Amino acid sequence: MRAQGISAPVAASPAEAVRHMTAMQAQDYHAALWAVGLRTKGSTLAQVEDAIARGEIVRTWPMRGTLHLLAREDVRWMVALLAPRVQATNAGRIARELGLDAATLARGQRVVEKALAAGVPVLRSDLYARMDAAGIASASQRGLHLLNWLAHESVICHGPRHRKQPTFVLMDAWVPPSAALDRDEALHRLALRYLQGHGPATAADLAWWSGLTQKDARLALTLASSTLEQETHDDTTWWWRSDTPASPRSRAIHLLPAFDEYLIGYRNRSPVLDTAQTRRVFSVNGLVAPTMIVGGRVAATWKRGSAVDDDVVLDPFRVLDDAERAGIQRAVQHWRRFLGDPH
Repeated sequence: MRAQGISAPVAASPAEAVRHMTAMQAQDYHAALWAVGLRTKGSTLAQVEDAIARGEIVRTWPMRGTLHLLAREDVRWMVALLAPRVQATNAGRIARELGLDAATLARGQRVVEKALAAGVPVLRSDLYARMDAAGIASASQRGLHLLNWLAHESVICHGPRHRKQPTFVLMDAWVPPSAALDRDEALHRLALRYLQGHGPATAADLAWWSGLTQKDARLALTLASSTLEQETHDDTTWWWRSDTPASPRSRAIHLLPAFDEYLIGYRNRSPVLDTAQTRRVFSVNGLVAPTMIVGGRVAATWKRGSAVDDDVVLDPFRVLDDAERAGIQRAVQHWRRFLGDPH
C-alpha cells in the first residue's frame, strides 16, 4: 500500500503520481482519474483532467492491448518495448477476422495521419468518418482496431477529451522525441519503475502487468538486481526496491476505483483478496469492480448511488463494525472532495 501510494499520497501533482506508478490501467476513464487523485495530495478531478489536457499525462495503449495512463516522458520507451509483442499476437487475427491486413493498415495510417496533420485533436467519430470516406469501413470494431494498431506503432495517442468524447493526436505532435533505449536498458528501467509503484512483487506479477514473457520478466529483474532486495517463500521470490521506505501495517480504509493497480497490477491477488470472493471483484467478462480496502484487504465492492445523500452503495464481504463504517465514511468524503463536492 505504501509503494502504491494508497496508505499515503506519493505525489504533489497528478503527473508525478502517474510517473511513480509508471503506467495505470485506464480503459475506464473516470475510474482512472480517481486512481490518480487517490495517490496525489489534495488533488481534484479538474486538476487531473487539466494534466491530461496539457499532455503531461498521456492515455494510450502501451501494453496488454489495454489503455493506460503514462507520464509523457515514459510513452515512447514503454510502447517501443512492450507493444511489439501485442502487435505480433494481433496481426493475424485482425487480418483474418476484420480484413485489416498490412496493406489496409498502411492505407488507414495515411488517412489518419492526414486527418491529424493540422496538430489539432480530432474526435474518434470524425476519424471513423474519414476512414469510411476513404473506403475503409470503420463499423464492427474495425475503426477501433485500426486506431489501436496505430497507437501501438507510436503513430497516434489519445488527446484531451472533448465534451466527454475521446480525441486523437499524432504522437509526434503530442509527445516530444526521446533517445531510444536498447532492450536491456529498457528492461532494467521497467523492473525498477514497476517495483517503485508495485513492490513487493514477483516475476510472474511483472510478466502479467507488462505483457512480457516470463523469461523477459526474470531477465528484467536480474538486470536490476543490484538495486533490489528479494526474499523467497514457498518457492516464490518476492522483489522490491532497496530504497523502498518501511511502513507500519495500517488499518486505514480506502475507496479504490474500478481496475485499480492495487488489484490489477499483479497476477496473484490472493494476498489482498480472498479467493472465494474473486468473482465478486473480477467478473467473467473482464470487468474489475471498485473496492473498499480495510487493513490492506478487500472488504467490499461499491458503486455510486443514485440519490444525493446515498452516494456510495456497499456490497460487503463480511460484517463491518462501527469503527470500520466510520472509516468508510471518511474515505467517501475524500472521494467526494476529489470530485469537487463541498459536502
